[in-house]
Amino acid sequence: MKKTIWLLLFSLILSPSFAQQDLWPDGSVISDWFKDDSKISLSDLGRPYVITEHGVKKDPELLQTFEIQKVIDKASANGGGVIIIPEGTFLSGALFFKPNTHLHLMDGAVLKGSNDIANYPKIPSRMEGQNLDYFAALVNAYEVDGFTISGKGTIDGNGLKFWEAFWQRRKEDPNCTNLEVSRPRLVFIWRSNNVQLQDVSLINAGFWSSHYYQCENVKILDLTITSPSSPVKAPSTDAIDLDVVKNVLIKGCYLSVNDDAIALKGGKGPWADEDRNNGENTHILIEDSEFGFCHSALTCGSEAIHNKNVIMRNIQIQDAHRLLWLKMRPDTPQNYEYITVENIRGQAHSFIYVKPWTQFFDLQGRKDVPLSYSDHITMKNIDLECDIFFDVAITEHDRLSNFDFENITVKTEKANFNKDLVKGFEVKNVVVNGKSLE
Repeated sequence: MKKTIWLLLFSLILSPSFAQQDLWPDGSVISDWFKDDSKISLSDLGRPYVITEHGVKKDPELLQTFEIQKVIDKASANGGGVIIIPEGTFLSGALFFKPNTHLHLMDGAVLKGSNDIANYPKIPSRMEGQNLDYFAALVNAYEVDGFTISGKGTIDGNGLKFWEAFWQRRKEDPNCTNLEVSRPRLVFIWRSNNVQLQDVSLINAGFWSSHYYQCENVKILDLTITSPSSPVKAPSTDAIDLDVVKNVLIKGCYLSVNDDAIALKGGKGPWADEDRNNGENTHILIEDSEFGFCHSALTCGSEAIHNKNVIMRNIQIQDAHRLLWLKMRPDTPQNYEYITVENIRGQAHSFIYVKPWTQFFDLQGRKDVPLSYSDHITMKNIDLECDIFFDVAITEHDRLSNFDFENITVKTEKANFNKDLVKGFEVKNVVVNGKSLE
């Protein structure tokens, strides 16, 4: 009997499914939830509410915030349903989705944001690692579990006027903050679980393109998110901002914006880890996607306190400033750990960038400087052309440990490499400009 049990166990260990078990960087098992990238059918979203069948006119120049919101409210009052934007362009200010309501944009549909900030009310919100009153986004979902945005259509932030206002303000005051110029985000989802965005295009955001705060179980599938870097740069148009979230799958997306493509946030300030509004980002899987122009493909910070179990893999990258950016903010206690970047091909300015982030530095009277940690950072199976390979410069307040570079081929203009900056640096089969690193 004992022999039979041992044989069964041995056969299980040798089985392909056991040997190829997908793991998070800390060794825990990636759940089956992350393996399900199936799309939600329109027919599964409840009663359809085509907005043009409920009083909304097919007029691209007519602002119809009130009329579209009435359709959302009607669907909510009747037990829920899916708000359908048909082919055509519909101009709107801030819209607020209610429990059991969804948004679907048909092929050729454009939900276009007003470029007048007066159409985005100031309400309790979250921006740049702090809770404050701020302008609503174009599409808002507060405590809407199961919320879905789907379809082949487009959500257009119509951001040019906001971008021009920002650059004019920056010209007047080079030290102005992002929040000094009134700009709306494109999509903001707060305290909503089991959320799915699929197939849509998010373009021309006035501020961040999509922002997820205090959410759990979010799937972002086959999205196209773009904002221009020329002729007018679209400032701070991060494609995906993850802010105190757990369990996120980003798959099959194309991201190209004039800021970070994917940024992990969660709070800032010398006591950020004691603020109940802040928190960690855990279990983030980014895969099978493509990155165009961006400041960084994956960024920790600049407002983050704890990011753990993050994987970015199977990625094509082109014209990014950085592949991986660890922003070490000296006024905030930070811990970036168990982060893996693997199976990457393409081109970027910096392979890895780890430096203090001192913009708007403020210790708020704290006498000691909080420490920041980056630990168990793995980069492997990468073939990249870049200008700078190891773009790292830290201070006495930063702690880097347990980095692992493996199976990497890099062609670069600046091949400098200082292994001593990291405590416990494993380098295996890393070739830079044809020479092996030891």
